Formats: sequence, C-alpha cells, structure tokens
Amino acid sequence: MRIALLPKLLFITLLLSSCNGKVPKTWEAPTSNQELDYANIDLWAAHPSKSDSADLVPLPFQDEKKQELADVFFVYPTIYWQKKSDDKWNAPIDDEKLNERIEASSMKNQASIFNAVGDIYAPRYRQAHIGAYYSDNPAASNKAFELAYQDVKDAFLYYMEHYNEGKPFIIASHSQGTTHCMRLVRELIDGTELENQLVVAYLVGIGVPAFYYNSLKPCTYPTETSCLCSWRTFQKGHYPNNHFSYQTQYINTNPISWTDQDAPKEDHLGAILLDFNTLETGICEAKKHEGLIWMEKPAFKGSKFFFRKNYHIGDYNLFYLDVRTNAVNRAQAWIEKHTEMR
Repeated sequence: MRIALLPKLLFITLLLSSCNGKVPKTWEAPTSNQELDYANIDLWAAHPSKSDSADLVPLPFQDEKKQELADVFFVYPTIYWQKKSDDKWNAPIDDEKLNERIEASSMKNQASIFNAVGDIYAPRYRQAHIGAYYSDNPAASNKAFELAYQDVKDAFLYYMEHYNEGKPFIIASHSQGTTHCMRLVRELIDGTELENQLVVAYLVGIGVPAFYYNSLKPCTYPTETSCLCSWRTFQKGHYPNNHFSYQTQYINTNPISWTDQDAPKEDHLGAILLDFNTLETGICEAKKHEGLIWMEKPAFKGSKFFFRKNYHIGDYNLFYLDVRTNAVNRAQAWIEKHTEMR
C-alpha cells in the first residue's frame, strides 16, 4: 500500500466514526435564523454559473461530452460532525472550513457522478449536527432538522421558479440529504404535476419507507422514469443497529442491476474510491437482503486496511459509474417518452 493512501483512509475512518458527535443539551437557533436568499450564488455548493467540485470529471470519463438531458438537484450528507469545533445544533451557513469540506468530499465524490447528465444545483443549507441523530433530546433534534429542511425546501422552490424552466430534473441525495429530500419529494412532488418532470429520485443512505408516498413508486427497471431509487450498503452478513426485517417496509434498489435480480461482480461498471482518477471495475456485487444491499468485501487498493462492515460512506462511490450511466439512461428514456407524447 502506498503511504499516500494513509491520510485518505484516516479521513474515511474518522468520518465513519463521527456518529458519536455531541451537541448542546438545549437547542439554540443560529445567529442568523432568517430565510436564506438563494439568489445569492454563494449559497450554492454547486451551480452551473460557478466553477465547483461537482464539475470535476474522473480521468476515465474526461473524453465524454457533457449532455444537457436533465437538471440535478443534489443535497449532500452530514459533513458537520467534528466534536471540538462543530458544537452547534445547526451548521453556520458561512463556515468556510465546513464549506471547504463539503467541496472536497460530497461535491467531488458524489455530486460529480451526475455531471454527465446535465447541470447540478446543490444548495448549501444549515445542516443538523450529526449528533442530532443520536441525541436524547428529541425536541431539540426536531428543531435542528426542521431548520435544515426549510433551507433545502426554500432552495428547491427557488430552483423551480428561477432555473428549471420546465426541464426534466433528477433529485439526488445521501444520508441527511435524504432525510430532507424524502420529505421534499412527498410534500412538493408526489401526486403533483411535478411528477411528470421528475426523471428519478435517488434517495440514498437512509431507509425510505415504501408506504411513504401516495403516488410515486419504486423503480423496477433501469430506464423507468418518475420513480424512486433507494439503497443502503453493507458487507454480506452485517446488519445495522436495531435491525429488523425491512423486506416489505423499505424501498431497496439494486444499484447494479436496477431490478430485483442479484448482480454479480461481472456486471459492476465501476467504483471511484480512494483515487478519484482510477475506476475500479468488477469489484462489487449487489444482492438485496431484508431491505439492505449486501456484498462481499470489495477488493481495491488499500481495502485490507478497511475493516468497517457498514459501507454507508460508499453508497454512491461503490457504484459511481453504475449510477452515472443509469442517470443518463433514465434521462434519455424520459426525453424519448415525452417526445412520443407530444
């Protein structure tokens, strides 16, 4: 293993162990608690009018021509987790170090998956501290999540009013981003005219109940549109804490086959892991099991030093090219479908 990999592995270990983050016992609103004005481009971590890390393209794909098939509204996961410096219930929107972490992590490694399909809009929001998920003060946690959700909702409404212009769009999120986007989809898209514009929603890293929506359904084949995808990834044989059978309760999408069929390693298009410019192909299988995606431990450079059986941080990156390809295919299918309907 090259020494250069050690800092990256350390970062992953720290991120995965960050769930023990502490927050104050009582909730206090941020100094600035008013609605954010998303006309300010600085409030977007990714935006087509600025250069940002979501624009980065791994070396294997740099000859691809970007297509303008659909917009992508992306909401990043919890990056606000450091124990010593991140001591508020909600992240300050102008925290420069936090925003740099968002750029270097989620924008580069997750949002960039979608830059082949079209423009990416990723709002900054006053995310809840990771400790809000584990706090023994549910009233305070709810307030923290509510503030974060209102930011995401305001950003989406601003996007729809000022940028969308009737175009098809994709919703993509991870972890806390999914906590907010699963609600956003239910409140603003499910059963409304926006369903027709929705290409697909990738609601990843958090369990999404199958009964949560009235109209929208889980995707059942690779080019289905106006539907939902969700998955959580673990090493085969491992269950999350407090696990019970999720088989009939949670949306569970196979992110390789995009059907109910198990996917062998031979079908895996590729992961982007420690080295952003190296595509790791054929290293992942994907099997649906009790509401989870199970796989044998993937082999990649440095993987022998990786002992976690919860692959939450890799929910997207383990299937980087699989998701990238699927987003393009579904957007093309949406365009073909709606062209025929005219």
